[in-house]
Amino acid sequence: MSLNVPALRQSFEIVVERAPDLTHRFYEILFARYPHARSLFGRRSGPAQEEMLTRALAAVIDHLEDASWLRATLGALGDRHVGYGVTPEMYGWVGECLLATLAEVAGPAWTPEVAGAWTEAYGAIASMMMAGSAARLGPPSSRLGPTSSRRGPDSVRV
Repeated sequence: MSLNVPALRQSFEIVVERAPDLTHRFYEILFARYPHARSLFGRRSGPAQEEMLTRALAAVIDHLEDASWLRATLGALGDRHVGYGVTPEMYGWVGECLLATLAEVAGPAWTPEVAGAWTEAYGAIASMMMAGSAARLGPPSSRLGPTSSRRGPDSVRV
């Protein structure tokens, strides 16, 4: 995995400085665009969920150069998300809303280089999480049926 670590770290520092409640804004965007996603968070209060996402993002940023940590941690996180009702389609929703939030908060600092770095990083994160969920659910072909054209975790390029 070859990510633009300096661009990711520098831009994350900028957005966190500008919006310490970045994850609050992320959930506002997610629920505005995908209101049916709100039901997945019934057990968790908004602030508790926001804090968990903040810690997860910071941990990923801290471990960008540790591929084995990322694979193990994000794979386990993906496995847990199966139990919350998360489907592969929802990773696209989250990526769309996360990138929109980062772009909004970063403002002029959201350059094509930064956008590309975050798009690639989120693709890698989602791929590792979906690999963890696939371990629990079995291969995508066993879940989707023989005529499905939906793309599985193997279609995400890292």
